[in-house]
Amino acid sequence: MALPLMPKATAVWLVENTALSFEQIADFCGLHPLEIQAVADGEVAAGIVGLDPVANGQLTRAEIVRCEANPDAVMRINATDYPQPRAKSKGARYTPVSKRQDRPDAIAWILKHHPELSDSQICKLIGTTKPTIQSVRDKTHWNATNIKPRNPVTLGLCTEPELEKAVTLARPRSGIIPPAPEPEERAE
Repeated sequence: MALPLMPKATAVWLVENTALSFEQIADFCGLHPLEIQAVADGEVAAGIVGLDPVANGQLTRAEIVRCEANPDAVMRINATDYPQPRAKSKGARYTPVSKRQDRPDAIAWILKHHPELSDSQICKLIGTTKPTIQSVRDKTHWNATNIKPRNPVTLGLCTEPELEKAVTLARPRSGIIPPAPEPEERAE
């Protein structure tokens, strides 16, 4: 379910201006009922100015009246025809100075264990450049004698889900099919 903008400020307004139950407000705002009770007691959100959900079009007065009459009713947020904000794509990946010397090791590990990944996928995954990948692949990197293949996940350059996602996207493109699990023998 979609949540209102500024849920705590909306909760403050609903507590102060309506006769809705704490559970109804908590469900609408995506907060815990105890947090709503603390808002009502003045323990939480003391400095937050309430945000009127009716004025900004997230809720109608009729919906509030309907839910005030029935404590078991669930408030529904108004559907708007406004375009929803899109998630911003991750930009260039920043790698701290202390981990930059680990990138060639991670590149070597990926080239060894996942050759199906394209250079652009490796760039996104580790935050490196194509010339660096090429120099590690050709063993012309300035520090090629000291490069030891190490898992980029254990080095902290990417997460396991990111690596798995990149590999699963790359396999069909490259024609590599993962090995099928062997059938288990039945005990009869």
